[in-house]
Amino acid sequence: MLKLRSGRTLYYGKGDVLTYRTYAAPLSVKAIPESPYTGDSNVIFAHNITFSVSSEVLLTSFTEGDNTQVVATDSMKNFILRQTANYNGSTTEGLLAFISERFLERYPHIDAIEISASKLPFTSVTVAGEKGWSDSQLVFRRSHNEHASASLKWARGADGAAELTLHESAIAQIQLIKVSGSSFYGFVRDEYTTLPESFDRPLFIFLDIFWTYIEAEDAFDSSRGRYVPSEQVHDLAHTLFHSANSPSIQYLIYRIGTSILRSFPQLAEVRFESNNRTWETIVEPEHSAAAGVYTEPRPPYGFQGFTLTRADLEEGSGLE
Repeated sequence: MLKLRSGRTLYYGKGDVLTYRTYAAPLSVKAIPESPYTGDSNVIFAHNITFSVSSEVLLTSFTEGDNTQVVATDSMKNFILRQTANYNGSTTEGLLAFISERFLERYPHIDAIEISASKLPFTSVTVAGEKGWSDSQLVFRRSHNEHASASLKWARGADGAAELTLHESAIAQIQLIKVSGSSFYGFVRDEYTTLPESFDRPLFIFLDIFWTYIEAEDAFDSSRGRYVPSEQVHDLAHTLFHSANSPSIQYLIYRIGTSILRSFPQLAEVRFESNNRTWETIVEPEHSAAAGVYTEPRPPYGFQGFTLTRADLEEGSGLE
């Protein structure tokens, strides 16, 4: 939320700015043991962008209907679309930084910007050829699974130069079901407790993971060799969910967080928002590999939030 120096909330902007850029610079990253991902051709580099601005001089547009300093939101949309074509980098974060810096150069009366984007994932279709099956570099399909996102906030400093005040990368809408190897027992039991203890349950979670860099430039410029792709983050989460016999969702995200921080020393912080969508049991399986029948859980649902910083690792607080 953008505020004036007086503390007043004041902003306006444009949402659902859909940009479908073709042939952006390819992304190349170092491999990690938990993920096969090493980059993206970026033949389709697509985003849904939200953009808002704030400035002291815009106050009269609210209080007096004075539009002389107002940049129309339609102009914002056109600026974002056209500048997307001029971006020479390969990351979502870099694109948002490029648009922000260009906008603040073009409109010096704007004091602050907030910009965010959800990456719209497209994956190559598999096609048959003379030498067998391969990934097409011409035909792609829209994915509606988890997606990367990023958000930045900028403000002008005392010298009028743009300063980055917040940056965060994320992967959102991860949905994972583990059919066996999770439990939940030993919790407080009193007159309000009806939930039975479970020593081996299917666990269905919705998960959003957020991270920030020690140096934001690592997110903007992949040539520095320290960019963290969302694909590797979700592969780490998949690996831990598969291998860990978890007594709770809290412990699961704790383990994922420490794994992310150890794998990527360029990150300052990792943050989680999760919720429990574990199915309701209709037919109890006789053993872990036996048939069971489940249905959607009834609302309400439980949720969790947790943040780990690099200091947690450095303090040696028993993190595994």
